[in-house]
Amino acid sequence: MPKNKGKGGKNRKRGKNEADDEKRELVFKEDGQEYAQVLRMLGNGRCEAMCIDGNKRLCHIRGKMHKKVWIAAGDIILVGLRDYQDDKADVILKYMPDEARLLKAYGELPENTRLNEGIASGLDEEDDGAADDYIEFEDEDIDKI
Repeated sequence: MPKNKGKGGKNRKRGKNEADDEKRELVFKEDGQEYAQVLRMLGNGRCEAMCIDGNKRLCHIRGKMHKKVWIAAGDIILVGLRDYQDDKADVILKYMPDEARLLKAYGELPENTRLNEGIASGLDEEDDGAADDYIEFEDEDIDKI
């Protein structure tokens, strides 16, 4: 059998989670960038996101974030827009939940954006009938059963 000539195995590639919990400076969008909310993950380092400007874009997760920063549906991300493809973008940064709340407080995100939920804002506007699902039973009803 050949000798192992590498510098380590799977655990080395995984590496250490280097202080992701530390407070970092809040990054605002620049020109050529846009805020977006992830609608669904597609696999292969891609996701579908609804940008704040109203366009739904196919986003590619950059290599620096791939397998290091986990992105899920409902997360707020910063995407870099492409000059030559308007329907595609590149994920630059994922905002932590507290950072997303700060962005909303600063007015960077619109008020109707729903944070820390698995569903993006445009998909579930009909929340009015949700309170009707609760049924209350009387003691007599239980005795009849």
